[in-house]
Amino acid sequence: MKNNIVGWFEIPVSDMDRAIAFYQTVFAVELERRDLGVLQMALFPAVEGNGAAGSLVYFPDFYQPHEKSGPLLYFTPPSGDLANELGRVAAAGGKVLQEKKEIAPDVGYMGLFMDTEGNRLAIHSRQ
Repeated sequence: MKNNIVGWFEIPVSDMDRAIAFYQTVFAVELERRDLGVLQMALFPAVEGNGAAGSLVYFPDFYQPHEKSGPLLYFTPPSGDLANELGRVAAAGGKVLQEKKEIAPDVGYMGLFMDTEGNRLAIHSRQ
């Protein structure tokens, strides 16, 4: 297989401006906003390659944020150490649900957080 099996993700939001501010603050990146009529998106930065790309999505008739059910999306922290990004979650309006914790020496570390929209998400890093 040449690419990762996951090619795209969408994170439901109820307030696009608030969600954009949260993710731009936590991950120190710029999201590209797109208004597609009934659907609003804010795309995470991505490059062509093996990883997945994705966006925030405001489409209340189709998506609703949820903190306990559904898939769990793991972000790769731009800083290389998830503790840096988790450290910005509360100041950006979110909540840390699981501080940095080792999964296994050969797997790395993980942390969980809730975004401003009520979604439960994760971060994974090797260090």
